[in-house]
Amino acid sequence: MADMRFVADSMLGRLAKWLRVLGYDTYYQPSYTPEVMDALIRERRLLLTRHRKRAEKSGKRAVFIHGNQTGEQLIALAGELHMAPPPSAWFSRCLICNAHLRQARESEARERVPEYVFYQNMTQIRFCPACGRYFWPGSHRSTMAAQLKEWGFPADP
Repeated sequence: MADMRFVADSMLGRLAKWLRVLGYDTYYQPSYTPEVMDALIRERRLLLTRHRKRAEKSGKRAVFIHGNQTGEQLIALAGELHMAPPPSAWFSRCLICNAHLRQARESEARERVPEYVFYQNMTQIRFCPACGRYFWPGSHRSTMAAQLKEWGFPADP
């Protein structure tokens, strides 16, 4: 899994988010210059694109994404690339900026998350060292895990 790194084109922001949920290093921004895109591909990232010509130009370093719905896109990509991310990798990246999340220090988390969240999740609060956001296993995460299970990603090994 560590060697599977992606760059998602500007039409695939939701797919990029879900790949991050699964723990994949997925670079995404709303627009790219051709030079930036080429540089990211040279970093040995696999291009995920909705642009057929760009996929053809990039050859084996690109996957053309056919589906319109995020779930069908993710299911098709997982099948094509034989992706089976372990549940332990899920929710390990910032959904916004892609950085690896770190365990939050108790003293810092206490000041930056709601009090009830802090006391219910003291040991499970993580933070993003790049953008400073905090994450914890709340109802949103449970909903996302259920969606992944519905899409065929088993939560149990």
